[in-house]
Amino acid sequence: MIGSLLLLGLALGLKHALEADHLSTVATLASSSASTRHSLSVATAWGLGHAASLVLLGTGLVALGTVLPPAVARAFEVAIGVILIGLAVDVLRRLRKRHVHLHVHQHGGKRHLHAHAHGHAHEAEHHHDHAAPLWRRSLVIGGVHGLAGSAAVTVLALPAGSFLRAFAYLFVFGAGTVLGMVALTLVISLPLRFSAGQGERAWTVAQCALSAVDLALGVWIVVQS
Repeated sequence: MIGSLLLLGLALGLKHALEADHLSTVATLASSSASTRHSLSVATAWGLGHAASLVLLGTGLVALGTVLPPAVARAFEVAIGVILIGLAVDVLRRLRKRHVHLHVHQHGGKRHLHAHAHGHAHEAEHHHDHAAPLWRRSLVIGGVHGLAGSAAVTVLALPAGSFLRAFAYLFVFGAGTVLGMVALTLVISLPLRFSAGQGERAWTVAQCALSAVDLALGVWIVVQS
């Protein structure tokens, strides 16, 4: 019984890492990293923050035999949306910092719009955030995500039968989320690193795509909440 419960928690934790807002948040944070190693540290920090807040709040709710009030759960969801919007704005700030602007060119009688940035692709490393502040920011953002996710996860933990079983379930769920996010970030970091090595246009397109996804998700979450 307990073994099946823990396996279920681990599987659901891995699946939980696949949620769109999680992927978008960590991908955007990882895009500020100077290397794959830093990207993985960002994902680990996000996962640890997520797991810590989820386990602490979740076990507290289980001990009280209650769930998160709907109004509080909605407030946490709104906070996630606001964070995503803030990340989108931060990406645009980075683009502006590199003086990205648009040019209209004419080739063969046809007009084309191109993005251009002053500097070169190999200079991108100088514009990445420092590793320590980025790690701390990821930890905090992960914590907020964990608070938002605790509402649904606690409902699953309540039928565990005892406080210790519920705690074990939440702990394994959180560990699954950490493992899932680290593995996914390793995959996500590959195209991000590739775009950085393909010149300014590829890097700019990747950053604009991240900003657009963050903004769309953030606005959608705020409206839905």
